[in-house]
Amino acid sequence: MSDVLSKILARKGEEVRERQRARPLEALAKQCAASPAPRGFVNALQAAQRAGKAGIIAEIKKASPSKGVIREHFDPAAHAQSYARGGATCLSVLTDHDFFQGHEQDLEAARAACDLPVLRKDFTVDPWQLYEARALGADCILLIVAALDQATLALLHREAKNLSLDVLVEVHDEAELDRALALSPALLGINNRNLRTFETRIETSLALRARIPEDLDCVVVTESGIATAEDVQTLRAADLHAFLIGETFMRAPEPGVALQQLFAR
Repeated sequence: MSDVLSKILARKGEEVRERQRARPLEALAKQCAASPAPRGFVNALQAAQRAGKAGIIAEIKKASPSKGVIREHFDPAAHAQSYARGGATCLSVLTDHDFFQGHEQDLEAARAACDLPVLRKDFTVDPWQLYEARALGADCILLIVAALDQATLALLHREAKNLSLDVLVEVHDEAELDRALALSPALLGINNRNLRTFETRIETSLALRARIPEDLDCVVVTESGIATAEDVQTLRAADLHAFLIGETFMRAPEPGVALQQLFAR
């Protein structure tokens, strides 16, 4: 685990305890029970693949620990609409406050602005966060294998499914992949970013994709460092047809146009 991830997780634990005091689980559970049904994050990606198309998870992100502010003029609702016009399959919205300058309201605004399913991109370490995500309207949550021991990973994966949330289980290397496969996930993310150096190499996705059993009914998502049409072609040739892309789009004047251009071939 990198020093940056360790700092994020330490702060996230503090943040969750603070937020739990303000919003007890019982109140969140009632809000979840009254919430509309999720939009079907995995189903949307599967439908795109059945149609022979790339499944594109377009990310709404203002900043990151490694790059600082990525987009000064940040409007989650406008970005969501731009992505929808550009052909995105789903959205990913960063909601971490301290390291990514995100906010829960960013997710609510993005989801209200379009009909796309939305991933809450955050560092999930406690079951309370699953209820919070569901109450906010998230259709999917992220579980980072590097951030969790196996018992907690399995618990959060199971509880999320009990709340009708889809789960993106994210790995970075072979050991994490083996741990993720033990869950038989419906949605598996391969992050091309090295957690220690923060360098990105799409070869990470190529290597790990080859180790996923062919009989596993799972949508495999390649994440980070995808910037050119050649990257997309290389990944699709390796049977990777779902993409999570943020920085490449968020640095463009019109994110949805950048999405169209990247996947035009």
